[in-house]
Amino acid sequence: MSGIVCAIRGGPNSQAPIARAIGLAKDSNLPLYFLYVVNLDFLSRTSSSRVHTISREMRQMGEFILLTAQAKSAAEDIPAQGLIRQGNVGQEIVDLCHELEADYLVLGRPQVQEEGSVFTQDLLQEFIERTEEQTNAQVVLADGGKA
Repeated sequence: MSGIVCAIRGGPNSQAPIARAIGLAKDSNLPLYFLYVVNLDFLSRTSSSRVHTISREMRQMGEFILLTAQAKSAAEDIPAQGLIRQGNVGQEIVDLCHELEADYLVLGRPQVQEEGSVFTQDLLQEFIERTEEQTNAQVVLADGGKA
């Protein structure tokens, strides 16, 4: 297998990675996979019944986000598969790239001033280098740049 993995989280910041992945799929004729990861680490101190409910709701939200991305792709005549994983975001991205033997991984670039951002520019660069080394997938940033 081979293909393009595009990690998305929803919202306006996902539009650029989605568009970049669709363009890359057009240019390369590789299969396209959109990935949404449910990460519940922030709920580690919550009762288990609430975690189950929140997990189910986040999966449903992820399904909607993936359907939206797939609809945009289909409008460009590019078929895409949507995948939901649960766990650590970085690890799930790496695992899927391994499973698919992905050629490319499309990521958004975090807003530097965005408070509470998971990735600073330095952490993003470290993640990119580690991911390329572990998976052999080329990381492509949504703004058109390469990592």
